[in-house]
Amino acid sequence: MSENEWRAFVTTGTRTGKAAMSRRDGSPHITPIWFVVDGTDLYFNTAVTSIKGKILRRDPRIAICVDDQEPPYSFVTIYGEAELSEELEEMRFWATKIGARYMGVDQAERFGARNAVHGEYLVKVRISKVVAEKEISA
Repeated sequence: MSENEWRAFVTTGTRTGKAAMSRRDGSPHITPIWFVVDGTDLYFNTAVTSIKGKILRRDPRIAICVDDQEPPYSFVTIYGEAELSEELEEMRFWATKIGARYMGVDQAERFGARNAVHGEYLVKVRISKVVAEKEISA
């Protein structure tokens, strides 16, 4: 996929990302996330006490795969490093955008307020590499 194609793929609709990180012992941890992409960054929220939060505090490397479930199947894997923020105003801004994408504009403010609280992180992933393949079963 071209850059325009992969960006359209990951930002269209409500596809979830699957975030992959390495636990302290080297074993993998993968979990679904709701996210938005803006420029060279990808944003999502997580609890400070979540496994994601703990892993990213120790090791900021992350990969996020977004795929479709219908033939001819396509996927995008985004690699980067996460920056964690507890700044509530910035967190609310991005959580509201995430809420609008996944819950609808009418629920966006409520979602943003619920997720921009003490005990949450805003995770900003600086995109460093993208692997994108379209129509892999065609």
